[in-house]
Amino acid sequence: MSIIYEPTGMAREYSPYACNLYIGCSHRCKYCYAPHTIQRSLNNYFGVPEPRKNVLKYLERDLQKNVYKKQILLSFIGDVYCETTDNNLTTRLALELLNKYKAPIAVLSKGGTKMLRDLDVFKSFGNRIMVGTTLTFFDEGKSKEWESGAAFPKDRLFVLNEIHKAGVRTMASFEPSVEPSESLKLIEKTLEDDSVDHYKIGKINNFGSYGNDFDWNKYLSEVLKILRPAKKQIYVKRSLRKFASNVELFENETNPEKWVVKLS
Repeated sequence: MSIIYEPTGMAREYSPYACNLYIGCSHRCKYCYAPHTIQRSLNNYFGVPEPRKNVLKYLERDLQKNVYKKQILLSFIGDVYCETTDNNLTTRLALELLNKYKAPIAVLSKGGTKMLRDLDVFKSFGNRIMVGTTLTFFDEGKSKEWESGAAFPKDRLFVLNEIHKAGVRTMASFEPSVEPSESLKLIEKTLEDDSVDHYKIGKINNFGSYGNDFDWNKYLSEVLKILRPAKKQIYVKRSLRKFASNVELFENETNPEKWVVKLS
């Protein structure tokens, strides 16, 4: 059994490889695509997940058999820093294994300050790591409504700042953008803090007709007006480009391979 795999479709825009340590999540995000993807009911998916059976054994087997020159993302199905039965111990042990085998990785989580428990491990990767969070709402009440189990916005912003100050490359995912005005406030805040190196910009997807009447051309134009002068790394997701086709983009803003972590 291989635990590291190559994502397809929209997921491939985030990373050439991925590894899911847990199946399930405690964040209970309304817009979550994962239950449908793996054909689980919401009650069966949302809870306190256990580590996948023998996941560390399979992970080390993959790392022994293959040399991964491009980043492995933790993770797509679930969140490695949600509430788990092992208090995220498997996450730390997996990070140590990935570092032992010199793999380049990325971590994306809404787990807030729990992420800082492993700051020492993040730092040990040197330039082979990028750590980030998904930012959706500036308003705490809206965040609680849509992502009832995830860390509050202020906690995610604090974590980005702490990780960036520690010298670790950071990213922020603005997908989904549930309310474009909230996303713009968050982008402004990250620039004020200078806490993010790489920005992934998207829209809300797979949530019925919600968002179809938003002016995505205006949103993307405003995002670029803010980020380009700051000379930040930007990747614009294909789903947003489709709905914002009037906005001209540079090649390095549309190439998913451009900003991934790679072995030098």
